[in-house]
Amino acid sequence: MSVIVLSLEYDGGAYVGWQRQKNGVSVQQRVEEALAEICAEPVVVYSSGRTDSGVHARGMVAHFKTARTLPLTAYLHGVNRRLPRDIAVRDVRLARDEFHARYSAQGKWYRYSMYLAPVRSPLHKRFSWHFRKPLDLSLMHLAAQLFVGVHDFSAFRAAGCNAKTTIRRIDSIEFHEDEGQLHIDVRGSGFLRHMVRMLVGTLVQVGGGKRVLDDVSRLLVQGGAVGSRLTAPAHGLCLRQVEYPPALFEMEESGEDALLPCGADDS
Repeated sequence: MSVIVLSLEYDGGAYVGWQRQKNGVSVQQRVEEALAEICAEPVVVYSSGRTDSGVHARGMVAHFKTARTLPLTAYLHGVNRRLPRDIAVRDVRLARDEFHARYSAQGKWYRYSMYLAPVRSPLHKRFSWHFRKPLDLSLMHLAAQLFVGVHDFSAFRAAGCNAKTTIRRIDSIEFHEDEGQLHIDVRGSGFLRHMVRMLVGTLVQVGGGKRVLDDVSRLLVQGGAVGSRLTAPAHGLCLRQVEYPPALFEMEESGEDALLPCGADDS
């Protein structure tokens, strides 16, 4: 059996999320349907995590096993011909037997994008949260650094999150400004359901004067709600990358981009 690893990009606006669900069409469903045509048999793909409804991905990683012997380009171009225009396989690689898209992941990178201007932008509306009011970015940066490190993020997970532990490691939170857009890059070991969106929402509350810095510290220490929490809209979030040990991959590869680093989660 071969272990085939896909790096996927998609616009999540039309889907109920990555994972198959009964209430609508998911990205996983579309990918599995396309692979089933190529492999001439049912295929189940296992992802590096889940993205919620409306969340996008630049590097979702998923793997599946197959006994068929096909060139890797079949899984790239052949699958892309069968996928809708808002989903694409960007890269394909062979992995060793012990590879698992979720359990082998070592780190993840999410980007949250905001458009900061009093007037909306039609060109940014699908992938950025339009925020009209001014924000104190220096205060937001100070608040962001309080999240860095290993903490109990139980105050930053959505209802229905079934993670066994709420302890997570945040490696960095960086801000990048570009022509009216603010990109907030969050890197860490992994994330709880809605965690990145709730972190961003808290930062926006601090920048907008709705919270003080001490609130952030209390949220991390007490683990409960300190005032009403704000969850940033899903459409501003994009899974950018998932990191894996290079030794888990075979040398052969096919695609527009290298698979490492790449990937996704359920924030």
